[in-house]
Amino acid sequence: MHSRLRLCPHHISNQTDANGQALARYLLNNPGVAKGKRVLDLGSGCGASAIAASLCGASHVVANDIDNVSAIATIINCELNGIGPVECLSDNMIGSQPKHYDLILLGDMFYDEALADGLHRWLDSCINAHGTTVLIGDPGRASFEEHDIKRLLQQIAEFELPKSVQMENYGLTCSTVWRYHPKLSTI
Repeated sequence: MHSRLRLCPHHISNQTDANGQALARYLLNNPGVAKGKRVLDLGSGCGASAIAASLCGASHVVANDIDNVSAIATIINCELNGIGPVECLSDNMIGSQPKHYDLILLGDMFYDEALADGLHRWLDSCINAHGTTVLIGDPGRASFEEHDIKRLLQQIAEFELPKSVQMENYGLTCSTVWRYHPKLSTI
């Protein structure tokens, strides 16, 4: 199994983020989570999570980010990791009719309350329509810690960030991987 992803230099892609790296590390440490699954990497940035899912044997992987530079970075990173390119989409999928994905990966998408609220509703519709599993990576930014969705999450892993990533993320030292459980609110 791959122990490390190769990613293009930060000056080419300003998309390398702590949360994508944590989600990627979680998948690489637990390949059965993505193996044989249809995976959506939402807010994919440089594609680290999408690439990890592909390396773990996902049956189909989509990297989605509204920033077109992300698709270019993802394609470059696929080449660096010796895999064929994953499907890249730049449409805003949040609020759209949920497509069938077995696994949705997202990191650091709770930086704006309106976005977080819309994302929360859309994730619920994906889960209700298809039984989708949702994994979220977040380094503990205040906007995430204070959002209502936090009570619906179960921590499944925590990873120390490399020093270079810590410096790029205002000194945050770790990123946590959470599993989203909308049913927790009724317990």
